[in-house]
Amino acid sequence: MILRDAVVAAALAAAVAFPSAAQDAAQGAALAEARGCGSCHGAKGIAEQPPMPSLAGQPAEFVTLQMILFRERLRDAPPMPDLAQGLEDGQIEDLAAHFAALPPGPPPDRGEADAGRAGEGAALSQRMNCGVCHLPTYAGRAQIPRVAGQREEYLVHALTQYREGTRRGSDTNMNAVMYGVTDAQIAALAHYLAQR
Repeated sequence: MILRDAVVAAALAAAVAFPSAAQDAAQGAALAEARGCGSCHGAKGIAEQPPMPSLAGQPAEFVTLQMILFRERLRDAPPMPDLAQGLEDGQIEDLAAHFAALPPGPPPDRGEADAGRAGEGAALSQRMNCGVCHLPTYAGRAQIPRVAGQREEYLVHALTQYREGTRRGSDTNMNAVMYGVTDAQIAALAHYLAQR
């Protein structure tokens, strides 16, 4: 675990401390097309099928870090570790610039908000201080993802993984935040964020 932590720290440092001045969203768009990213994440970065996450509007640093973690096989979310093989740092930064430049939006199959669940989720988000790291708009920043308008079932999946310790970010903050949160609370929180 210590070696993994050191490698994650190195990947994070590479992703955010030395950003390329030559990030090219147009080249990233061409690369995303060539590698078929849209087949899972949507042609415009808005995932149309569960349980895939939407990437449109994600902070470039977040996408860069996740792609490095996939490439180095430090994050396991098949088929991404295999798909990230062979990508150079500059290509990853171009992909990140492409997805960051796309306008975010809800998936086409997002249902109507349930006022009770959304209210419970809003109260949980306030109590858990979600808006501190993810920003009050939940748009994310730096290596912290955008969660506003994300696919609801993806949010349930990710939050459950954090709670169970089967997923980590570049640190264990989300694991600590999610400790002891019930399935019903996760569902309410995911519903609220998906409706933002």
